[in-house]
Amino acid sequence: MSVGHYHALCHRHMGKAVEIRTHDGRVHRGVIHRVTPTHVYLQPIGGPRNLGGFGFGFWGWGFGAGIALGAIAGLAILPWFFW
Repeated sequence: MSVGHYHALCHRHMGKAVEIRTHDGRVHRGVIHRVTPTHVYLQPIGGPRNLGGFGFGFWGWGFGAGIALGAIAGLAILPWFFW
C-alpha cells in the first residue's frame, strides 16, 4: 500500500489503539497521537509511568514513537478491551 493510503488510514483512526508492523519486523502498539505527511506518532500503551502518569522528556509529554509512513507493512486497529 502507498504512503498516502497509510496517511489517510492513520488520520482516520487518530485516537484509537493500533498495532503497526514495519518492514523490518518491528511491532509497535499504541494510540495514534499525531499524523504528519511523513510520520505517525504513537502514545505507548501501558508501560511504566512516573509521578502518577506524568513523566519527563519526550515520552512524558504525551508523544511516543514516530514511525515513518513508508516503513509500515501493516496496521491493525486494536479492540478497547486490549487495555
